[in-house]
Amino acid sequence: MDSYFKKRYNSFKFALQGLNSAVRSEPHMRLHVLSAIGVIVAGLLFDVTATEWCLLAGSIGLVITAEIFNTAIETLTNLVSPHHNPLAGKTKDLAAAAVLVAAITAAIVGLLIFTPYVLDLVNAG
Repeated sequence: MDSYFKKRYNSFKFALQGLNSAVRSEPHMRLHVLSAIGVIVAGLLFDVTATEWCLLAGSIGLVITAEIFNTAIETLTNLVSPHHNPLAGKTKDLAAAAVLVAAITAAIVGLLIFTPYVLDLVNAG
């Protein structure tokens, strides 16, 4: 049983190392994390509903997950194709496009949630 928990602990530790690596090495990941912090602060200030929190958390998770996959795909592509290759470039472009779609989706969710709160604040003032 001890071996089971050690394996689970190591898996968790390696996953956290991967997350740390992505944040440290990828400027876009840092931008996504800063954006997530801004969304969380805005959610707290506007006292969004539980449903809105779920949508915001899902959107944040979607973007960060997409960025991690993008980083993994780019890293692997660089490993297996260190020289210029059109298919390697296409692979990287597709991975980056996934992040873009996730970020646009998250921005739309954020606009749908926060616009009424901002309008209420503007109209009250």
